[in-house]
Amino acid sequence: MLNVVLVQPEIPANTGNVGRTCVLAGARLHLVGPFGFDLSDMAVRRAGLAYWHSLDLVVHANWDAFVRDALGVELGTPLPSGTHLLTKIGARTYDQAAYHDGDWLVFGRESAGLDQQLIAANPDRCERIPMVGDEALVDADRWHVRHDELHPELRRDICGNFVDPREGQISSLNLSNAVAIVLFEALRQQGFPGLR
Repeated sequence: MLNVVLVQPEIPANTGNVGRTCVLAGARLHLVGPFGFDLSDMAVRRAGLAYWHSLDLVVHANWDAFVRDALGVELGTPLPSGTHLLTKIGARTYDQAAYHDGDWLVFGRESAGLDQQLIAANPDRCERIPMVGDEALVDADRWHVRHDELHPELRRDICGNFVDPREGQISSLNLSNAVAIVLFEALRQQGFPGLR
């Protein structure tokens, strides 16, 4: 079973969509607090999440509790293999990763993503979903062209990716879409029926 982890989710509709996707895919959903919304039974019913009772859900009070209780490691130590940190600034793409039963697909909150210190401490666990803005950089990598010759305004981020410092943020997908893309790639690699 794959584990989808949402760290400090802020938007209930995204969490609801991710939960529905997890039910359909047979994945376990881990919610790591604090949350930007109410998880009470009344709130879930009011949101129309009729499938919520079918969801394999584990709630963790905070990141420290998740690392200790779910991953079984001490804080400050490297995350175990099988932990995939999905971030806009991952050095490799999600489809370059190998997914296995029991892996952890970790996504950050909608407004800020994963903690930058977590990313910096685990760059080999970081993955991203490529988007249109990545194309020129991929071509430069393929032809071994120096990025600063192609794009002198670009600078490296903490994972070694080239970003435009003039922009406050790198564009990203909606959280529930990102989870679906990565989860279905992981299921495809595991031979899930109907996915090739």
